[in-house]
Amino acid sequence: MTSAADTGGLGFRDLNKNGRLDPYEDPRRPIEERVEDLLGQMTLEEKAGLLFHTIAAVNPDGSLDPPPGPFARQSLVDLVTAKHINHFNVHALPAPRIAAEWHNRLQALAEGTRLGIPVTISSDPRHAFSNNPAVNFTASHCSQWPEPIGFGAIGDERVVEEFADIARQEYLALGIRVALHPMADLATEPRWARISGTFGEDAELAARLTAAYIRGFQGPSLGPQSVACMTKHFPGGGPQKDGEDPHFPYGREQVYPGGNFDYHLIPFEAAFAAGTAQIMPYYGMPIGVGLEEVGFGFNKQVITGLLREKYGFDGVVCTDWGLLTDLVIPGSPTWVARAWGVEHLSREERAKKAIEAGVDQFGGEACPEVIVALVRSGQLSEARIDESVRRILRDKFRLGLFDNPYIDPDAAERIVGQERFQAAGALAQRRAIVLLKNGAAADGAVLPVRGRPKVYVENINPQVAGAYAEVVGSLEDADLAIMRLAAPYEPRDGNFLERMFHAGDLDFKGEELARILAVLERRPTIVAITLDRPAVIPEIAERCAGLLADFGASDEAVLDVIFGRFAPTGRLPFELPSSMEAVRRQKPDVPHDSENPLFPFGFGLSY
Repeated sequence: MTSAADTGGLGFRDLNKNGRLDPYEDPRRPIEERVEDLLGQMTLEEKAGLLFHTIAAVNPDGSLDPPPGPFARQSLVDLVTAKHINHFNVHALPAPRIAAEWHNRLQALAEGTRLGIPVTISSDPRHAFSNNPAVNFTASHCSQWPEPIGFGAIGDERVVEEFADIARQEYLALGIRVALHPMADLATEPRWARISGTFGEDAELAARLTAAYIRGFQGPSLGPQSVACMTKHFPGGGPQKDGEDPHFPYGREQVYPGGNFDYHLIPFEAAFAAGTAQIMPYYGMPIGVGLEEVGFGFNKQVITGLLREKYGFDGVVCTDWGLLTDLVIPGSPTWVARAWGVEHLSREERAKKAIEAGVDQFGGEACPEVIVALVRSGQLSEARIDESVRRILRDKFRLGLFDNPYIDPDAAERIVGQERFQAAGALAQRRAIVLLKNGAAADGAVLPVRGRPKVYVENINPQVAGAYAEVVGSLEDADLAIMRLAAPYEPRDGNFLERMFHAGDLDFKGEELARILAVLERRPTIVAITLDRPAVIPEIAERCAGLLADFGASDEAVLDVIFGRFAPTGRLPFELPSSMEAVRRQKPDVPHDSENPLFPFGFGLSY
């Protein structure tokens, strides 16, 4: 804090180092006045820097500028001081104290720039079990909850809002002020690799939970204790041709054979009503619906016509990551820019088209010189850039970053992953579990398991299982078997990111299926399957003694349900198809349309 004689004793942050209190530095002034004052002091280069939201790698020791990884390819110091970029999303983080110290070093670096514009840190989801650096991170130091699809299985807005409020507190303690979520997309195409990040296939359910999620993160209005939500992926990812994801060229097409485009807007309408601060369009390009067949981030009919004009959204629109520039990964195939439908355009032409479509920020990019060149050459007006800068600055002011961007490392250590938060996450894991089958036994059902039987386990920690039963090393010695399975998928051979997306067919095949069925034939077997996507499991469902579905759960959570310490209450957030033939006959934009599903949407048993 710097004090000045002419401020009536008010201490202030002299961000532009001119020795006086400027309106943008004065927390007493209306936000719009602060925005306009700062905007009037900015160079074109500084404005252009605000239009980029790129990736920052975090060193294990909390120092700045770690060795560049596959995503963070430029010096963090150079990005802040030379390119004027001050929006970063973080991937893996070290322990909370170290992460907080890194954050404060970065804010100090930003404060030293000409205008002292603070950094905004964002994050993909980091509170569950799955780990894919393109879309989410395992909980690590944060409290651990089911995947978002598990909240669809719980179906209770109160649980979602509780989660979001806890995640908000942990994010704040780490300096994360923008959540690159929730996903308001619908899981209407069961092969889509992103289903675990959704709330399921039903629009009304997804709408209720999306609104609760935003309330928990943002509160009644965006303020210093809020984490801003960047709701995605407008106007709805999910209806992908053949279920392929538009992170990759073969998944670029979104199709609507059921004429159900508007159905996918319902959760976003709930997000607007809840006040979502920001929106991210998806990569996909719409086919056959009367819209320009280009990726949504380049689509003026969607961003300006639908989002801005029809829905009146005036918050920040940030593209999904990597629309402009190919990512060259050493030792791996190049990850081409997701410029679907405009692949033929240059990087400059792509940027111009996105800005003209109504976009404010470019995710995963760090080339503000492109914007500067477009303005200097007269291809874009500075007035148009100012529109986006206003929106971006407005959120920084609302979040209180100009008044105090620093965080307390002691508080980070105390708050993140605290016992109460972990307990709430563990309870939600259990509530999300769905009982699908409870087979016949002498007393009418096999579940819950009584007593302390001899149990053979697969993919369960034997030490954990030993607290519930006598664990034996062979099927022959067991009274029953308990097997945890991951939903099947078809591994891909592309770059390392492509291999992390679970895509393709939904059924177990060949030797893998035969091995599972052999266990089921030899002993009564309880199967618990983790559903990051719907699975096609008719043979397993028929032959197992008991069948449960989880959506990210510890061994303890699963065993608590199996042994009756927690009664199952979850309900399927999507159908489980009866065959791959039925999957291929489904319309990717239509919910609940699988022929004779093995288990329908909303199914779940109890005891």
